[in-house]
Amino acid sequence: MYMSTLSQHVILKKNEDRRMVAGHQWIFSNEIQRIVGDPKSGDVIEILRSDGRSLGIGLYNPTSLIAVRFISPLIEEINALFFEKKIRSAYELRKKLFPNSETFRIVNGESDFLPGLIIDKYNDYLSIQTFSAGMDLRLSVICDVLENIFHPHGIVERNESPLRTLEGIPLRKNLLRGKVAPIIIDLNGMKFTVDILDGQKSGFFLDQRENRTAIKPFAKNATVLDCFSNDGGFGLYASSFGAKSVDCVDISEEAIGKAKENAALNNLTNIQFHTADVFKFLEQSLAAEQRWDVVILDPPSFTKSKKTVATAIKGYKEINTHALRLVTPHGILVSASCSHHIDRDTFLDIVQDSSIKAGRRIKLLHFAGASPDHPTLPSMPETHYLKFALFSVE
Repeated sequence: MYMSTLSQHVILKKNEDRRMVAGHQWIFSNEIQRIVGDPKSGDVIEILRSDGRSLGIGLYNPTSLIAVRFISPLIEEINALFFEKKIRSAYELRKKLFPNSETFRIVNGESDFLPGLIIDKYNDYLSIQTFSAGMDLRLSVICDVLENIFHPHGIVERNESPLRTLEGIPLRKNLLRGKVAPIIIDLNGMKFTVDILDGQKSGFFLDQRENRTAIKPFAKNATVLDCFSNDGGFGLYASSFGAKSVDCVDISEEAIGKAKENAALNNLTNIQFHTADVFKFLEQSLAAEQRWDVVILDPPSFTKSKKTVATAIKGYKEINTHALRLVTPHGILVSASCSHHIDRDTFLDIVQDSSIKAGRRIKLLHFAGASPDHPTLPSMPETHYLKFALFSVE
């Protein structure tokens, strides 16, 4: 006997509730036995076990492989009051993490129990991404709540991710509230210019915030190569930590222009900037017998799906092998991957296999994930997307 309190609900197949009971936030379409009612994309729907017991509510999407995104164990209204409670709770946590900053990720989707919602704060401006139809439908309500809590100068949406296509929602980039202007943020003493409407993703890659300072013990008097340097993050920190010289490489002229602007903003002069394909730059550097004391690899995700993991692994092995060959004896390799399809063990295996191919021996000195304002769920591997490691190279 089913005991739903809502007219619209899904009944899971037998034993398909195990992942959700363990803390996972997604229900896939092939885990559903039956749908009762006529729910539309973005509707709130109750989730029932096969025996009829309620697990709570979720946001439904008939067009997505992720058919339901769990949002609450309670049967409650998903309204302004709900969002205000959740967002204030997430904000209070961030202020404990970064009491002297006004730049951080406020809401990190499923990890803050607001599935498919990302909110980044850059001083007095907010950037929103909605990756689920349910959150996209409630974007106006969310903006009302954000204005009530933060009174921002402006709110933008950076909904350009192809993941939205899988949800059946269009790609968009808009100013939603107020006005925007280029701003300067301060992260651990380093200043960066940020354009939240036209810059990278939500404006800046905040997830490497803590990891950029992890290179400090190895940067002083070192020659440093920062690959996929983007706006200059790692390279600028290396320079400020006393590097002898820094080379920043990125294929984007716009990113290199931003990096130069950020270097000037911080009065850093010992940096060379190269607009080039990193793969070709590494090959040419090997041919020229160049070497660096510290080589940093912070590439974009090489895979967005399981189908392309094999190709991604090949790419990761290629750049790590080249990088290891370019590190001076007793130097440092800094390597990262931001794809959740490449898990921790696979990532470390990639670097180990690369070290064998490069003929170098390595020691793992430090391993980390994303900055703590990007929390993860132990029960949900998909949230553990960023891998960051420091290796000593002999």
